[in-house]
Amino acid sequence: MADKQTESELKKTTMDIPTKRRFGDRKEGRRIRSIEPMAVVAPFIMPSRIGAQNLFQDSINVAAIEHFVHKKRADGLIGFGIMHVLVAAYVRTISQRPGINRFLSGLRLYARHNIEVVMAVKKEMSLEAEETMMKFFFDRSATVTDVYHQMTQKIEEYRNKREEKESAFDKIARKLGFMPNFQLRAAIAFLNWLDFHNLLPESLRLLSPFHCSVVFSSMGSLGIRPIFHHLYDFGNAPVFITFSAMRRSQEIARDGTVTNIRNLDLAVTTDERICDGFYYASAFHELHKYLENPELLEQPPATIIYDIE
Repeated sequence: MADKQTESELKKTTMDIPTKRRFGDRKEGRRIRSIEPMAVVAPFIMPSRIGAQNLFQDSINVAAIEHFVHKKRADGLIGFGIMHVLVAAYVRTISQRPGINRFLSGLRLYARHNIEVVMAVKKEMSLEAEETMMKFFFDRSATVTDVYHQMTQKIEEYRNKREEKESAFDKIARKLGFMPNFQLRAAIAFLNWLDFHNLLPESLRLLSPFHCSVVFSSMGSLGIRPIFHHLYDFGNAPVFITFSAMRRSQEIARDGTVTNIRNLDLAVTTDERICDGFYYASAFHELHKYLENPELLEQPPATIIYDIE
């Protein structure tokens, strides 16, 4: 069952839904009806999320982010880092480009009610420590400070529960893992069927890391460049972003001078069925804007844009 914190987070982030639930909507989103015919047909041509993947790389000059991180730490935000800026920038991008927060379920396109971010979190800060997938719920008006406090509180509560070695989702996964192969196959197939028909228990969906707006994963601790991570056919996560440790490079200016810069490399996997390439490009230009000017994230957005009907 979903814990009380998850339920309270959900209540906070559903207060800004502008439309009432109608026939054909799902618990986690409303069906988008005013889409082009090709968008209606696309899920039938590409029924698999893996078969609809698009991949692209990106790189961000982190000079402005690092300056911002030092500033926030000086203001007393202990442990504030690039991860908080990256998540806050993506949350803000969704508030301005809501199309990237859509998802496909049951071969239909939906606008997600909430902003749900998933990332891997270690129980302890060591190489041997186990990881769990943790889900965070954010309001569209969240500032970078709001993101920091919410993430820090939930991660610390998880790490401080020393008597509990597993998260609620880990416990469910372990129980499934005890099943014989034929039973496990049948169980997963049944869960997929329930999800397809909008019958998956809401308590399970709230815990599931496969049902979210985006998944972030850091490759920095592995010492490798970011990989293109596949999307999962189970669930409805439409975007997966991996990032690496800082990479040093040199940039030649127009006057011929050479500048040493530090970059944050991103590898992005997207589900092309939720919006077209032009919209994705516009959204990631918007993301760049906030990463290159993180001070914009200190205040709530002037306006929040909701998805089409």
